[in-house]
Amino acid sequence: MTKLNVGIASYEEMKRWTKDVASGKVKPGKGAPKIWFTSLKAAANLFTDDNRQLLKIIAEQHPASIAELELLSNRKSSNLSRTLKKLEQYGLVRLVEGESPSMRGRKPVRPEVLVDAVNVSFTLI
Repeated sequence: MTKLNVGIASYEEMKRWTKDVASGKVKPGKGAPKIWFTSLKAAANLFTDDNRQLLKIIAEQHPASIAELELLSNRKSSNLSRTLKKLEQYGLVRLVEGESPSMRGRKPVRPEVLVDAVNVSFTLI
């Protein structure tokens, strides 16, 4: 597994960083943030205790489907699907389509955890 580097910066700072990287002014190092948040609160909204517990369940128990994860986590499927999509959007999980269709005719989706730690960096001044 890998560590995800997260940056906290204002929108203006993120925009400046992106432009500097795109123009070649700045070459991001190995530890440069891969995702950005505009505040610690915004990051905390993603890395809640519930979401961290969900990631732990996925990593340790390897559910074969979202239905199985629903049973393991005691979370409703609508809430679970929304949370998994958000975690996927930020690169924390990958949703892998299964091989054979389920009884409902849809292929099961299996969640996989992609990172096991997060490093957060931000400037104070």
